[in-house]
Amino acid sequence: MTAVLPSYVSTACAADAVIKMRDQTHYVRKITLAAILTALSLVVLWAAVLVPWGRIGLIAVAGLMPAAAVISAGPMAGGLCWAGTSLLALILLPSKDCGLLYLFFFGLYPLIKYFAERLRRLPLELVLKLAFFNAVLTVLWFGFRSIFLWSIPQAEKLGWLLYPAGNVVFLAYDYGFSKLIAFYVIRVDRSMRRGRSG
Repeated sequence: MTAVLPSYVSTACAADAVIKMRDQTHYVRKITLAAILTALSLVVLWAAVLVPWGRIGLIAVAGLMPAAAVISAGPMAGGLCWAGTSLLALILLPSKDCGLLYLFFFGLYPLIKYFAERLRRLPLELVLKLAFFNAVLTVLWFGFRSIFLWSIPQAEKLGWLLYPAGNVVFLAYDYGFSKLIAFYVIRVDRSMRRGRSG
């Protein structure tokens, strides 16, 4: 004798299947976006290697891609973009200094900024951001000085002023970065979300 299952059982199973499909589609979308932004970051880093002027600016532009990934697909996508770009840059780029600056600072900072600003406590955010910047500055200065010197030719002349001057420049960079993120959220991310929902 065949047991007849109640209709709500099949409905529940179908609902679970739909939810799983949506979750998988959402996950695939995140991975795809991270891959696209990784490719864009790598292209910009290639340009930084090839162009003799404006290297720091181009590496900073490459650092915008993990920020876009974080905003549009979450911190995991941002982490994948940063890690993937850093690895490929260190393997493929003929000049590793651009890859190292991306790895240590410009690619990683969007994630640090995201987690610091989630705290919603401005003094603590600033402390965490400045601690990160000064740690990176110390690593670059003492561990990779040759890289650091081409990026800031006046660094050795600054002496002890390097840290206070660097912190002022970093705060200006963070402010500008926040403005670019706001522009991306309003002009790009919202349009992408409307396109997906429509």
